[in-house]
Amino acid sequence: MISPPTDEAEPRASARRFIAFLAMVFGMFMAILDIQVVSASLATIQAGLSASADEVAWVQTAYLVAEVVMIPLSGFLSRAFSTRIAFTVSAAGFTLMSLFCSFSTSIDQLIVWRALQGFIGGGMIPTVFSAAYSIFPRRQTSMIAAIIGLVATLAPTIGPTIGGYLTDLFSWRWLFLINVGPGIAVALTAWLLIDFDRPDLRLLRRFDWLGLISMALFLGALEYLLEEGPAKNWFDDGRIVWAAAISCSSALVFFGRAFTTENPIVDLRVFDDRNFWTGALAAFVLGVGLYGLTYVYPIYLARVRGFSAQQIGEIMFVTGLSQFVAAPIVGRLLTRMDLRLMIGFGFVVFASGAAISAGVTKDWGFDQFLVPQILRGFSLMFMMAPINNLALGALPPAKLKNASGLFNVTRNLGGAFGLAVINTTLDRRFDLHFERLRETLGWGNARAQEFLAGLAALYGQAGDEARLAATRRLAALAAREATVMALADVFLGMSLLFLAAAGLAALMRKPATAPAARSAH
Repeated sequence: MISPPTDEAEPRASARRFIAFLAMVFGMFMAILDIQVVSASLATIQAGLSASADEVAWVQTAYLVAEVVMIPLSGFLSRAFSTRIAFTVSAAGFTLMSLFCSFSTSIDQLIVWRALQGFIGGGMIPTVFSAAYSIFPRRQTSMIAAIIGLVATLAPTIGPTIGGYLTDLFSWRWLFLINVGPGIAVALTAWLLIDFDRPDLRLLRRFDWLGLISMALFLGALEYLLEEGPAKNWFDDGRIVWAAAISCSSALVFFGRAFTTENPIVDLRVFDDRNFWTGALAAFVLGVGLYGLTYVYPIYLARVRGFSAQQIGEIMFVTGLSQFVAAPIVGRLLTRMDLRLMIGFGFVVFASGAAISAGVTKDWGFDQFLVPQILRGFSLMFMMAPINNLALGALPPAKLKNASGLFNVTRNLGGAFGLAVINTTLDRRFDLHFERLRETLGWGNARAQEFLAGLAALYGQAGDEARLAATRRLAALAAREATVMALADVFLGMSLLFLAAAGLAALMRKPATAPAARSAH
């Protein structure tokens, strides 16, 4: 067995460590993929388990709420129990919960297993990020950062497409069964090959239980608020009010403990590092775009164009293919180009793709979305890998595990915040555009009356029945146009956000030579 490197020596690269790391990356891929994999199949799950719309929404929400609590906690667990034990338990537990999800016979069972799947599996994601910068020599971190960036952005992009295909070809239960075989392989590989560090059980003697509970309530209630707020019209619903109150009060306790306890559950002092807090803020914005457009494009293609899951998948696949092409290019540029320029370039390119999409009409399809999808795929890689390197690559090894959890939870919260804003914007802008169209197409509009008369004649019905059918058809067309205009507003808003976020690169410091990576205990 290879001994963990000492504090004085840079770690040695080996086939054993690289294989172990690839297994960890694949486990992370499964965990991130499962954030989105059920989104295209919720209606099928609802029908299969005889659930209501509110109940089936918790299949997604339960996973996200539980995962967002585990991600920052994982740093403490891997320091206390070691990367080997923490990651193996996380991978094995995720696999077992996936199996239980597939066997669920009621919506209540599925929600419980999904919550446990998200909580246990969430520990895999930040562990991969911290391991990348502590077990490989500095000269190899660019290649590793490109691999992580590809996986972290590709998984949520293709998640809905894979979910739709599995459900159409087999059944919704295969959304979870597909994890079992690979999950077992990942857990066994991790247990046999990971030797990156040793446990420090002394940390358990000073475990901050109040900090853990307050963090869980703060992040869990916040995630629930962001997930359910748009559907419940925000603070018009008492549950959202309670979630906001719980999140705010728990946040006060959590931040108080974080800055006053000798051994906090999460050490927030890492935000003193300028590159970390600017990188975390950039990751937050990246999460808005990554999860936001993965959600918005299928909405247009399904609601406006009526495309099937296969057709939507073919269009969305362009982004994934572009990421594969960009990954080796970005990997080489990471050692040759100022990371700040790469980040700024990535944000501007993403903004350009969203700006092109803002010209969407009711007739857009594969050809029209080709360039925006290519720009999106390339820009995600130009943002993700450099942001990872800049925020985490130069941190002292002792801070990496804690910082990795904070960095990843920031990106996830960005995604939740972005989806909440997008859904709220879509609802309100749809209402605005539909009302304006209704006023334009009123009884005083001669062209509208001619259109109605022509439709009535086509229906071949008499009198009021023909007029009513034509009016309904005109209302449906107006709703479709209002949807397109609302989506165009979202694309434009996304473009402006990323254009503004490009300025974050100016606040970042050019990274100095990173300290020699070594085992973090």
